[in-house]
Amino acid sequence: MKLVPVTALLVAVTFTGAAQASPAPTQTPTPPPPVGGDLLAGRGLIKPVGFKAPPKTKATAYVIADHETGQVLAAKDPHGRYRPASTLKMLTAATLIPKLDKTLKVRPSRNAVNQEGSAVGLQTRPIYTVDDLFKALMMSSGNDAAMALAEANGGLDKTMRDMNDEAKRLQANDTVAKTPSGLDKPGQSSSAYDLALIARSGLSDKDFRRYVSTKTAKFPAPKKWYEISNHNKLLWRYKGMIGVKNGWTTKAQSTFVGAATRDGHTIIVSIMKHEGYFWEEVADLLDWGFAARGKATPVGRLVDPLPDEPAQQAAPVATSHATPSPSRKPMMDAAASEQDASTRTMGSVVIGGGLLFGLVWLGYGIRRRRRRL
Repeated sequence: MKLVPVTALLVAVTFTGAAQASPAPTQTPTPPPPVGGDLLAGRGLIKPVGFKAPPKTKATAYVIADHETGQVLAAKDPHGRYRPASTLKMLTAATLIPKLDKTLKVRPSRNAVNQEGSAVGLQTRPIYTVDDLFKALMMSSGNDAAMALAEANGGLDKTMRDMNDEAKRLQANDTVAKTPSGLDKPGQSSSAYDLALIARSGLSDKDFRRYVSTKTAKFPAPKKWYEISNHNKLLWRYKGMIGVKNGWTTKAQSTFVGAATRDGHTIIVSIMKHEGYFWEEVADLLDWGFAARGKATPVGRLVDPLPDEPAQQAAPVATSHATPSPSRKPMMDAAASEQDASTRTMGSVVIGGGLLFGLVWLGYGIRRRRRRL
């Protein structure tokens, strides 16, 4: 009979621990603000207060930004995800230029030579340098050159990992690269904000800037050479134009990123999903950007790349004499510290009931024992 009260007490303590250790209700996490500022979450026109609106354009999304300061002067659906087409080649170039030796000779594979879409006309011969291939990539929008550069970087899979890692480093979080050329593939996307962000980063590299600003160049051929020209028509039409890249597929429609410099200042314009001819519209947006720079209140900013992660130090080896970390609480203390008022009240009721039950059984056992005596 003496075991019954003890058992009752153990049961009471067990249920009390369970009541006190029950997890608190979880709260729905607040979604993070959009990269570049709260205003850039808008899907419609985002313009500065007290300044004239940008010229109209048929582009579904666009961004006008100051290259030097990173200020976004105006935008429309800046974080909307669309197909980038060949503007994705900016990310290919920004990723691979620091990795590849410009003087390296490359022999393109048959797969590279036979890529669909726009091509510079590569052949499976070791007559091309990496420098040649970057010109073909950024001037002639060569899908064959994009694949040849991916092969020179160790293969397609590695290059796609590198490109997506670079997008994350730049905080181009709307961008998912599936091809080095920008050819449509399920899941591939970018945004007007990300394209402006990638262009800004690329233009800080002298080789990237040289490739996108070159109008014509000699390109190797088996016997001699032939001339290639830049597809960016504004290099010939717009004062101060320095690049960057245009693109088109039937699903993406027209996409374009342009940058121009006047009086020591550079404006970047990116557009996505335009239904057709866009050159004059982009020129008008650039004009507006130069007029607004330094006068209009920015609506956001192009963020800087993430800092390089420091090398992780090896964790110390634990020994049998190690003292527990003071930050770690005993199991019951940790559970109790996470309870609210209702769970603590429930635990007290269970404890009291368990103790009362045990005392009753103890008295009952003593009385029965006395009767037997």
